[in-house]
Amino acid sequence: MYQYTEFDRHFVRQRAAQFRDQLGRHLAGKLSADDFRPLRRQNGWYVQRHAPMLRVAVPYGELNSRQLRKLAHIARVYDRGTAHFTTRQDIQYNWIPLDRAADVMDELAEVDMHGIQTSGNCIRNITSDAFAGIAPDESVDPRPYCEILRQWSTLHPEFAFLPRKFKISVIGATEDRAAIAWHDVGLQLRRNEAGEVGFKVLVGGGMGRTPVIGTVIRDFLPWQQILVFLEAIVRVYNRHGRRDNIHKARIKILVKALGAQFMQDVEEEFANILQHDCGGAAHLIPAAELDRVAKHFVAPDLPSLPAANLDTESEVASAAFQRWLTRNVHAHKLDGYRAVTLSLKRPGLAPGDVTDRQLDAAAELADSFSVGEIRATHDQNLLLPWVPERLLGPLWKAAAAEGFATPNIGLLTDLIACPGGDFCKLANARSIPIAEAVAMRFQDPDELDDIGELDLHVSGCINSCGHHHSGHIGVLGVDKDGAEWYQVTLGGSDGTALSGPAVPGRVLGPSFGAEEVPDVVEALVQAYRGQRIGGERFIDTVKRVGLDPFKAAANAARHSAAEAQPSSSPRSDNP
Repeated sequence: MYQYTEFDRHFVRQRAAQFRDQLGRHLAGKLSADDFRPLRRQNGWYVQRHAPMLRVAVPYGELNSRQLRKLAHIARVYDRGTAHFTTRQDIQYNWIPLDRAADVMDELAEVDMHGIQTSGNCIRNITSDAFAGIAPDESVDPRPYCEILRQWSTLHPEFAFLPRKFKISVIGATEDRAAIAWHDVGLQLRRNEAGEVGFKVLVGGGMGRTPVIGTVIRDFLPWQQILVFLEAIVRVYNRHGRRDNIHKARIKILVKALGAQFMQDVEEEFANILQHDCGGAAHLIPAAELDRVAKHFVAPDLPSLPAANLDTESEVASAAFQRWLTRNVHAHKLDGYRAVTLSLKRPGLAPGDVTDRQLDAAAELADSFSVGEIRATHDQNLLLPWVPERLLGPLWKAAAAEGFATPNIGLLTDLIACPGGDFCKLANARSIPIAEAVAMRFQDPDELDDIGELDLHVSGCINSCGHHHSGHIGVLGVDKDGAEWYQVTLGGSDGTALSGPAVPGRVLGPSFGAEEVPDVVEALVQAYRGQRIGGERFIDTVKRVGLDPFKAAANAARHSAAEAQPSSSPRSDNP
């Protein structure tokens, strides 16, 4: 993990002190709400449906146990005992009173954390593959480059007030576990035939009202030039991006509108920056700087281990343990080690939610089994990256005791959901009750195993914080005459090898009432089980047979529900 320097720590503490002054002037009536709004947003503070919400940056998803304990302390002392991990590897709090906000920023600064660039029209928190540095299919560790991007983009004066927010994701593996094609800029590190390192660059991806897959703008860009090329992209966006319509302000709209001209403008800007490099004005990355940062990301001091020697006690040899090994334990590039997912999907808490006690427990698990390191994943779970195989049995027992051992990774109940209308003032509908109702329908582990890999994503509004566009089954909350309705899509993909190239799902038909959604999802699953061939996955069956069989199943479920409850609320066929 990257270790803060004294400069880094001074910077973050100074920023916290600056925010304390701004907050004090606002609370004293000397700084209006309009003037304070951009200042609080620059530090990750929103005003949501019921209370302020704080989004804390977790760059490329990496945390240490000390930071986890501080996050638990903040949840316990300042919030209501709960925090929420997002699909962008950040962590959020929903109930911190604004008059205590400065105290929280001081607490975060103590453990080298902050909320900078988690809000506002700037380059947001850089995300990456949770398996970075440990994945067997990885050719280049993306974390040093993520850290360089973070330092370069933090408070960059030219990019502090972009037309709209700007998201970058970086991977270094064959498998895309960070959905890079869905980002404003997606970067894939690769090696050419000569073994040189460079980036495949995608631009213009995004969800929201207009789902768009990023376009490849460079197939191989030398790594030294990545900051210059990104600067060229963002300059063109800053110059030509729309500021008159928030719904058309993302870079994906500009890329689509300009087409080949956008690519040409970027290349011209890139060449111009390089040509007029006066005394190092162009941000080429020196090899010495990459080496300096990369030293923070070498494998920790791990002992050589014998081959796996799993606990043979009867409870560890049980079917439950074997399910957990199959679903939650992952291959590692080092012999004798595994990566282990701690599932945050279980009845009683929303997807991604953790209690203060569980954050403390996760810190203990990280210290005991993963040299003090843990990672937030794109799928709203936690990952222990350095687990010795010989400790898998004890880890399973300890994780189960804290509610982290649900053996469902990649399955239907490992679903993604945004906070929705329960918290977010932008939401049209609630997400959490829908996610919980669907999950409760599928609690039989044998049934889940039979269904196999299936991504269910739930968003409370068109902003797509639950990534419904990329779900094999996507559920989108929509408003119709003040009532909550849900549109269902099929066939979306993040871009993983199992799901195929990134693609938005297709709308199944008219929207459904909240009470109908669990029946509809169950009907879609049963239609898949009736249509699949051999070991075919859900997404592959949808691609092969098309939407018609699933439309018929969903409509049958709706009619059955209507017959069972003829007095149910009126429905609209076209919200």
